[in-house]
Amino acid sequence: MKFSHQFIEGVILIKPDVFEDSRGAFRRTFCAKEFKENGINLSVCQGNISENTDQYTMRGFHYQKSPSSESKILTPVSGGIYNVLIDLRPTSSTFLKSIALNVSSALRESLHVPAGCANAFLTLEGNTVVHYYMGDYFKPESYCGFRYNDPYFNVQWPHEVRVISDRDKTFPDFSIENL
Repeated sequence: MKFSHQFIEGVILIKPDVFEDSRGAFRRTFCAKEFKENGINLSVCQGNISENTDQYTMRGFHYQKSPSSESKILTPVSGGIYNVLIDLRPTSSTFLKSIALNVSSALRESLHVPAGCANAFLTLEGNTVVHYYMGDYFKPESYCGFRYNDPYFNVQWPHEVRVISDRDKTFPDFSIENL
C-alpha cells in the first residue's frame, strides 16, 4: 500500500497495491502492521456500509466528542465521494482547518479520518457505496454534527446537494464551545 500523508496530521490517502490476472483483481484494504508503520493505529471495532442511491447525496458533518476516539477508514466500494474533513482538535497545528479530497472506487482509494476530525462527503455518482472501518464503538452520547453548509467554514462543494437527511440538514451552527 502507498500512504499519502496530507497537511492535516493523521489524514492519509491510501492506495493499495492491486494484483490483476485473468480472474480479475485482488487488493488488501486493511493491514494493521502496514497501517501502524504509517502512523495509523486503528483497532477495528466496527465495520459499516453506507449505501447511497443518488448522485449528490450528502452525509455529514459528523464527529464524536471525547472520550470517543472514533477514527475511521473510508473506502468507496463503488462510485466516488468528495470528502471534506475539518480538524476539531484544539491542540492541533491545523485546528479548524479543512481539507477536501476526491476518493474513488475507480482508483481503489481509502481515506484515514483521524479521531477529532469532523467528516462529510458528497457522492459524485449514483449507487455510491462506502465501507467504513471504525476505530471505536458508536456512542450516541458523544455523537455531534454541524451542517455541511455552515457559514463558519464556508466549504465549497462541487455540486448542489440533492439528497440529505433531515438530521444533517438541521444540525445547529458550529460552535467552539460545543467541542
